[in-house]
Amino acid sequence: MRTALVIGTGLIGTSAALALAQRGVVVHLEDHDPGQARTAAALGAGTDEAPEGPVDLAVVAAPPAHVAAVLADAMRRGVARGYLDVASVKGGPRRELEALGLDPSVMSRYIGSHPMSGREKSGPLAATGDLFEGRPWVLTPTRDTDTEVLNLALELVSHCRAVPVVMDADAHDRAVALVSHMPHLVSSLVAARLENAEEAAVRLCGQGIRDVTRIAASDPRMWIDILSANPGPVADLLTDVSADLEETVRALRALQSSDEAKRRDGVDGIEDVLRRGNAGQVRVPGKHGAAPRAYEVVAVFIDDQPGQLARIFADAGRAGVNIEDVRIEHATGQQAGLVQLMVEPKSAAVLSAALKERGWAIRQ
Repeated sequence: MRTALVIGTGLIGTSAALALAQRGVVVHLEDHDPGQARTAAALGAGTDEAPEGPVDLAVVAAPPAHVAAVLADAMRRGVARGYLDVASVKGGPRRELEALGLDPSVMSRYIGSHPMSGREKSGPLAATGDLFEGRPWVLTPTRDTDTEVLNLALELVSHCRAVPVVMDADAHDRAVALVSHMPHLVSSLVAARLENAEEAAVRLCGQGIRDVTRIAASDPRMWIDILSANPGPVADLLTDVSADLEETVRALRALQSSDEAKRRDGVDGIEDVLRRGNAGQVRVPGKHGAAPRAYEVVAVFIDDQPGQLARIFADAGRAGVNIEDVRIEHATGQQAGLVQLMVEPKSAAVLSAALKERGWAIRQ
């Protein structure tokens, strides 16, 4: 791949363009908002000048509701040898594109894709060239997909340092409903409980509520586009969640009963949902997509001052300990916090001793 055209210069499109440009591909940028394309160009993602002829690959980064129309327009203009979209829903846009009556030879030059990466922020200014690094990038070829186009798509994924995953389009849509779309709505429902909550209650928020509600900060307009393109699978999953919620409410009400048998029934109901949650959580892939691993936590008290984290990581490095993951809890109303360092069990004692020796306060 020597040349590419990125149509749509939001977060995903600009991030892909940055990754391609950093690897020597000549990238042209196009957007319905010329100002946004100029912004992406100023960031080093390419040029907002039109290509003189067909490029190797056109990457359509439009919302799901507009993907088919944008792809069809690009195909009719003959802007590229191959065409790819990065929408988060695959089955619907492909069927819409097929319904537009494009020549089969043109349709064979298209492949659907979905990089499983993003941020709560949107637009070109939120883009980074390493957004997709190490993340799954789903490709949904059909029997009619041209081999050259599949190879171009694989080259794009390689340039973005992502991990290619081949799936059927409808299977992909069911999967993302489970691991992305439904959880986003559940996160929003939890966060919505905070909107009118008493200030005294909100001030008690800790890391748990931050984890659960983090993705609720995303742009509602973007998510309306996504959910409108995949409503059925998401609704099916929420129906199951609703049934679990009803059973959980029933169990909690039973815990309030003065009848011992009802209370035991309530305990069994709550224990069931918690144990099923445990069983599901352990299936979430761990670091680098590998099987999840159990880490030990070394908790360090810090002042909220510049350079504290850098010092901790440097001291851990001197002790020969790799930090697998990190979490920060900020103290309410104080310029202090607790850094939780996740390490291999065999390294926990070594790290604790090394940090104590260097003056850090360790929570036992």
